[in-house]
Amino acid sequence: MSSDKEVKHYWILRDFSRCSGCRLCEVVCSLEHEGRIWPEASRIRVMELFPGVNIPVLCSQCSDYPCVKSCPINALSVDDKTGAVIVDESKCDGCGVCIVSCPAKALKLHPAKRKVIVCDLCGGSPRCVEVCNSLGFNALRLVTKYADIAKAYATDPLKFHELIMEKLMGGQHVRLLE
Repeated sequence: MSSDKEVKHYWILRDFSRCSGCRLCEVVCSLEHEGRIWPEASRIRVMELFPGVNIPVLCSQCSDYPCVKSCPINALSVDDKTGAVIVDESKCDGCGVCIVSCPAKALKLHPAKRKVIVCDLCGGSPRCVEVCNSLGFNALRLVTKYADIAKAYATDPLKFHELIMEKLMGGQHVRLLE
């Protein structure tokens, strides 16, 4: 990341209560990045560990970039325009150190290439946000403010499910993280 100019920090705000679980975000992401419908290679995934509780999981573009800092071969960088994490596939050896360092569990290995994949914000115009909003769900929103709370979204999806179920069920559910 260039130090002589300030990077505008984009990230995708998620409203879990509005996610229908349609998974069209996964479809458009795989079309954008893979040229075909291949949700397993999508940079966003929707997890449903409890019926009706859908959690969109993707990179929160943490301002401290633990994944970028942890990469032993400098295969990850930060886009100067958007602040998104970018993967240099020619350098990535699929070691997984960045995956382990991600607090949101948002990075994963590409199912065929075995290189890490992560949300790159589609260059500043994320297709997942476009499709979600065009259908009226509005569960995803590209924002450039509140960067200080983006890290709060970088939480293990299991923990998010547990917190939501705690709120919905008042503690009458099975705990996943014990």
